[in-house]
Amino acid sequence: MSEYILEMKNITKEFPGVRALDDVTLKVRPATVHSLMGENGAGKSTLMKCLFGIYGLDKGEIILDDKKVNFSGPAEALRNHISMVHQELNQVLDRSVMENVWLGRFPMKKGLVDHQKMYEETKKIFDEFEIGVNPSVKTGNLQVAQRQMIEIAKAVSYDAKVIVMDEPTSSLTENEVEHLFKIIDKLKGNGVSIIYISHKMEEILKISDEVTVMRDGKWVATKPKEELSTDLLIQMMVGRELKERYPQRNVTPGEVVLKVENLSTVTPAFEDVSFELRKGEILGIAGLVGAGRTEVLETLFGIRQKGTGKIYYKGREIKNSVPREAMKNGFAMLTEERRKDGIFQDLSVSFNTIIANLDIYKKNGLLNDKKIKKNVEETIQKIRVKTPSDSTKIGNLSGGNQQKVILGRWLLTDPEILLLDEPTRGIDVGAKYEIYQLMNKLVEDGKSIIVVSSEMPELFGVCDRIMVMSNGKQSGVFNAKEATQFEIMEASAKYI
Repeated sequence: MSEYILEMKNITKEFPGVRALDDVTLKVRPATVHSLMGENGAGKSTLMKCLFGIYGLDKGEIILDDKKVNFSGPAEALRNHISMVHQELNQVLDRSVMENVWLGRFPMKKGLVDHQKMYEETKKIFDEFEIGVNPSVKTGNLQVAQRQMIEIAKAVSYDAKVIVMDEPTSSLTENEVEHLFKIIDKLKGNGVSIIYISHKMEEILKISDEVTVMRDGKWVATKPKEELSTDLLIQMMVGRELKERYPQRNVTPGEVVLKVENLSTVTPAFEDVSFELRKGEILGIAGLVGAGRTEVLETLFGIRQKGTGKIYYKGREIKNSVPREAMKNGFAMLTEERRKDGIFQDLSVSFNTIIANLDIYKKNGLLNDKKIKKNVEETIQKIRVKTPSDSTKIGNLSGGNQQKVILGRWLLTDPEILLLDEPTRGIDVGAKYEIYQLMNKLVEDGKSIIVVSSEMPELFGVCDRIMVMSNGKQSGVFNAKEATQFEIMEASAKYI
């Protein structure tokens, strides 16, 4: 009997113009956490799609439980007890939690769906893993973090031997991450193996038993956690030494460009928020999930309806009632859930790059293809998007490269104020550094940025000041160079 529950041997996969996987091997032991790391575009997602039968193999073999397998698609993989928690949630938001968990395999009774049994089975899994969600509630009413936990419960419900978790903590706070780690420990205790894909070094070194690193579609190394350090992981991932996680910036913020006074929403999301944003400043927003961080950005951008309060831009009161008005006033917003409301995944990189600024390419009712081509190619080079061409479907790119395209889209509108909601969510350390450099360049050019992040080190590393939200209220504003993580966490829990 093999010492491995899963072996992917010498996997090769080619697409037109690119070899996505080149002789990659991944071996996972029973009841362990095997982490898979690499920069965006390294081939991690492609390897998992080969495992699930979404892509056919050009070369190599897959062995599960000592048997050679070659799944025709995800349904067959699930029947063979391999499941996956995707980074980009793909749920039916207007249906209940339990319907999402059992979608496509509802328990039946006399030809009808047995809702009672479905509720009880869901509740049983939720209770075992301490997931405090009512199985009957509508999925769309939940926070992203809660929906992430539902996906984990769904993966467990397939009686999985191997669960792939793709960036499972990208939307979770520190407390929720600890809860997830308890769930993973319990799964290991039940004999389940976890393939854990993440860019967060601290998590990898905390939770892994073994780590495999990929780069440019190739296997680099597989090592036990004990032999690894953050610096060594970075070096293996990017192929070079990256001395600083956060680039240095020498900008002194100037005059106030945005002033928010006693801002509240019509629906009860947050109330009485006041702050100033200066020219050349990066202002961070910290807080637990549900604190109102995203809602503040959405209200400033006109996605969410403002109730009371005032917004002043360069001394002039503005409304920003809808996103188009906000864009005219020099605002741009990068949303948290790129697959849901950020990209047109079946359309090209080119289309996704220009869509926010389409009017400037029109002349006599026709689009100027030459100008579009020039701007798109310049943007791809400027922000280093890894794509075979600008006509490639954006849905075929890695998550980090999708994020770069969206950022490039907004830069083409030449905004004065950028609202960035989790801009480095699911992005590798090398690409993160590039986005931090881009943010620095923008503020050096006189732009101003408000950034929401669940990663405390990121807020301290890139921001001038940090505003903390707690339970829909503003609980403090701190100088990022002087504050401590304890002070930020204390403020985050102030009104709970």
